[in-house]
Amino acid sequence: MTRKQRHAEYIECPVEATMDIMGGKWKAVILFRLGEGTKRFSALQRLLTKVTQRTLTNQLRQLEADGLINRKVYAVVPPKVEYSLTPLGRSLLPMISQMYAWGMENLLQPSEAP
Repeated sequence: MTRKQRHAEYIECPVEATMDIMGGKWKAVILFRLGEGTKRFSALQRLLTKVTQRTLTNQLRQLEADGLINRKVYAVVPPKVEYSLTPLGRSLLPMISQMYAWGMENLLQPSEAP
């Protein structure tokens, strides 16, 4: 699967390069959940209740193509597929943890009564 990329190489902006790989509404959330441990497709789907099956499949394919996750297929019936982080994907966890902390501190605080 080919990802839309604005430049052949990123010379001046590492943020743009990172966003090119991490861009997509669900990618950071998928990586966050896989940081908790290896997951099957159905488990990811249960955790990400608002994502469609097609979108989840596409985002997983892109993450795999970019070397951030591993996809392991077991030769059993019914088919069993597990997803886990690669070392490269695991290297993003500190940044994702910071996003989690920021969201908890700034967006998900209980509102104070007036």
